[in-house]
Order: sequence, then C-alpha cells, then structure tokens
Amino acid sequence: MMSPPIERLLGHTGSKFRLVTVASTRARQINAYFGQLGEGLGAMVPPQVTSLARKPLSIAFEEIDAGKIVGVDRVVPEELFDTTAEAVDVPVAARVAVAVEDVAPAAAGESEPDAGS
Repeated sequence: MMSPPIERLLGHTGSKFRLVTVASTRARQINAYFGQLGEGLGAMVPPQVTSLARKPLSIAFEEIDAGKIVGVDRVVPEELFDTTAEAVDVPVAARVAVAVEDVAPAAAGESEPDAGS
C-alpha cells in the first residue's frame, strides 16, 4: 500500500506522465539538497514537508500530496525551433519544471550581492 495513494496524487497533477515528471524532478532536487548539506552552500530548496521517509521520491510524493509543489510548463524559446533545416526536438521533460511553494527564506547573514559590483 502506497502512502499517499496514487489516485490522490493523480488528482493533484492531472496525468500520470506529469506526476512522474514532477516527482522525479523534485526527487533529484531533494537528493542534491541532501548531498550538499555538509558543504554549506544552501543553494537548494530543502524538503517542504516533515517526513519520516528517507527516500527522495517518497518525500517528493508527500510534497505533491500536501500541495507544496506543482508542475509548471516552461516556455521554450522560438530560437530552439529551426524550421529551415533539421528541427530541434525538445523532449517533453525539458518543458516541465517544478515550482516549489512557500520557499524558505534565505538563511540569516546572507545578503544579496550589490547590483553595481
């Protein structure tokens, strides 16, 4: 038995293909976050739900179920499509991004670089 149920996850994403794309993209982001923890870079968004799961894909499914992440269509620039010669084939996975809701604020002490420097 999977928790959260697959039917409920499909209700959040609309299709099984989008569910797979969004969950796998977010699982890679979570895995990268856990990989860079010791380095102190803080460039990745941490998991947005409290979970007992240890696997990034399970955490991604819980985030989808909680409504913390949603799939967003990327806008593909027209320059990528060459109509005169060979057409550039952009895979569907390249057109789907993951938007993280309620992104944690920047860590204390970090400041944005000056625009003039």
